[in-house]
Amino acid sequence: MADFVFYLFAFLTVLAAAGVVVNRNAINAALCLLLSFVGMAALFVLLEAYFLALLQVLVYAGAVVVLFLFIIMLFDVQGGDPRKPYRKIAAASGLVALALLVIGVLSLAHHGPPANPDPALLAGPLPAGASLKSFGYLLFTTYLLPMQVTGFLLLVAMLGVTVLSRKFDAGEGTP
Repeated sequence: MADFVFYLFAFLTVLAAAGVVVNRNAINAALCLLLSFVGMAALFVLLEAYFLALLQVLVYAGAVVVLFLFIIMLFDVQGGDPRKPYRKIAAASGLVALALLVIGVLSLAHHGPPANPDPALLAGPLPAGASLKSFGYLLFTTYLLPMQVTGFLLLVAMLGVTVLSRKFDAGEGTP
């Protein structure tokens, strides 16, 4: 049963990721990205990496996709015009995807499925409280400067998007 659920979420994630690439509408592509991130979180849950699944949902599926949707709606992005070069790019992308699929299948057929890992490696994770406590301690002591710089860069990016999204009149030069 676990194998079926894994393959189901893996197929859903890959299908949603392909929807991000193929979709001409920016909002639909962002929603496919959200579905892809949720599928990845489900795969993390199946791997019993609950903290990573929580971070995947909160940071990527929550904050990043909302930021993408905010920027898309702020800039009023419309779908592009269908043109012939798009068909050429789609055909070339399909050939590359097919070549990668064939290489993967041939590699699996030649080498066989991966061997089972040593059971000693799967003894179990560290207690959740101790690892999260040490993670938080490192984040706010050793890595405090990178955290502050990242926050400042996100603030500058948000202000930049706000300035760029203002509409200017041709005659005045001011918003």
